[in-house]
Amino acid sequence: MIRYVLRRLLYGVLILFGVNLLTFVLFFAVNTPDDMARLAIGGQRVSAEAVEQWKQVHGYDKPLFYNDQATGSEALTKTIFYERSVPLLRFDFGFSDNGADITREIKQRMGPSLALAIPTFILGLWASIMFALLLVFFRATAVDFTGVVVCVVLLSISGLFYIIAGQWMFAKVLRWVPYSGWLDGMQNIKFLILPVLVGIISRLGAESRFYRSLFLEEAYKDYIRTARAKGLSEQAVLFKHLLRNAMLPILTGTVSAIPLLFMGSLIAESFFGIPGLGSYTIDAINAQDLSIVRAMVFLGSALYIVGLILADISYTVVDPRVRFE
Repeated sequence: MIRYVLRRLLYGVLILFGVNLLTFVLFFAVNTPDDMARLAIGGQRVSAEAVEQWKQVHGYDKPLFYNDQATGSEALTKTIFYERSVPLLRFDFGFSDNGADITREIKQRMGPSLALAIPTFILGLWASIMFALLLVFFRATAVDFTGVVVCVVLLSISGLFYIIAGQWMFAKVLRWVPYSGWLDGMQNIKFLILPVLVGIISRLGAESRFYRSLFLEEAYKDYIRTARAKGLSEQAVLFKHLLRNAMLPILTGTVSAIPLLFMGSLIAESFFGIPGLGSYTIDAINAQDLSIVRAMVFLGSALYIVGLILADISYTVVDPRVRFE
């Protein structure tokens, strides 16, 4: 098991290096340093001297990968890639194009992102599993048919619609919660109720339909029929036997998503005014701050790899028969 984890970590490092390199190439293939300078200064009709001055101040006056003006190792180290992207491999996010400390911003915005993501994740997972078990309990009945129709309708609607409709209904018409905002301490609960509710509803259709398919596949296996033949109640069969044996595919999506909770929600945080990492990324994209975008892409990739490793390890906890050699 230890060798397996170490091997996966080694693969993860190689993947992170590839993501870092590919992201750098894509960003600078779209926007050259001159384009970035003109955009930051404020237009196309700027002097060449102003462009060069901006590039020197922000460290974009060097070649991208190879500096033919330098000798020895400096031919590789005196480049934009080495100075701006290589530090990401040691999780040194550096500074944004406007001079802000990216690491400090991530630490400050991680809390609001987790305050929204954790209750949405836990409550959404619980609601989806319970709703799916309810449909399996009433399988082949009108309740099951109606529930499937509701799931299809829910997953057919864009998540943006839930946000706009929720703000209109609960904030404008009913005035139960505020539109958006953020405060320190326990006062944030009133600002989190609506985005958490919207997050649960937006994922309920797709996840419940997926879990229902998993549970139905397990419901007709021999061990379930044996449990019913022993006289166990349907609730005991569903929760003690069926749910436990269906946990492996559920863990694939849930455990691997846990580290990504730190990244927040791009759309929800922007619409509800939550100063988390999601809105931080959206603001960086709008401002064409490639340093922040590269840092967030790299951080998201690293967290996703950690999540996949955690999912593999969790298999052995749920099913002791699973072993990695």
